[in-house]
Amino acid sequence: MTNAKVRLYVDHLLGQGQTVPLTRDQAHYLFGVMRLAPGDGVLLFNGRDGEWRASVAEAGKRGGSLTAEQQSGPQANPPDVWLLFAPIKKARTDFIVEKAAEMGTARILPVQTEFTNAERIRRDRLQAHAVEAAEQCGGTYVPEVAELQPLSRLLTDWPAERQLMFCDEALAGGACALPGDLAGAPWAILIGPEGGFSPAERTQLGALPFAHPVALGPRILRADTAAVAALTVWQQALGDWG
Repeated sequence: MTNAKVRLYVDHLLGQGQTVPLTRDQAHYLFGVMRLAPGDGVLLFNGRDGEWRASVAEAGKRGGSLTAEQQSGPQANPPDVWLLFAPIKKARTDFIVEKAAEMGTARILPVQTEFTNAERIRRDRLQAHAVEAAEQCGGTYVPEVAELQPLSRLLTDWPAERQLMFCDEALAGGACALPGDLAGAPWAILIGPEGGFSPAERTQLGALPFAHPVALGPRILRADTAAVAALTVWQQALGDWG
């Protein structure tokens, strides 16, 4: 087997000698775009079994198969942190999902707030972006992208043990401190829409015992920048970057 130059996410069990069938899109990518041939190497992961070296067994225009040969890396799951964000313009929403997958997020939840501009999302397209980000960054885990849901409803049914880092642009210039005694607890990060949170949303969030309002520096950040900044702050304080 030649050195693998492609990483591919597959929805299939992985183990030594396991045959992995390819979808039509995967076959097109491997054989039409990347020009792989039988015997060439591919790195595979499925979000459960770590990373595996595989080789091309069959190559066709509409399909093919790979053979898993040896595990090349263990399964590495991210910390138990969710990212909640209000969808914005298409390209910037794509950016948020991609960076959330790269930076180590367990779940991505688009939310509808009172000032959210986007009324719908293409969940399947965003999930594909999360897969591509995991393939490119060397991760072995792909976060689930949930369907768009109202923030107020999500907070009403919120699991009490999950802490919430509430990134409030109204606090710009204030302190960004997270309770260190909650390291290891399940967490979520909430980023607001371009228009900010409404007074009613701030009131609801302020009444929740698991919500921790924080500032992200001295300036008000764009939503996509805020997502990256918040994930960086959380990962360094409570995640797996420390």
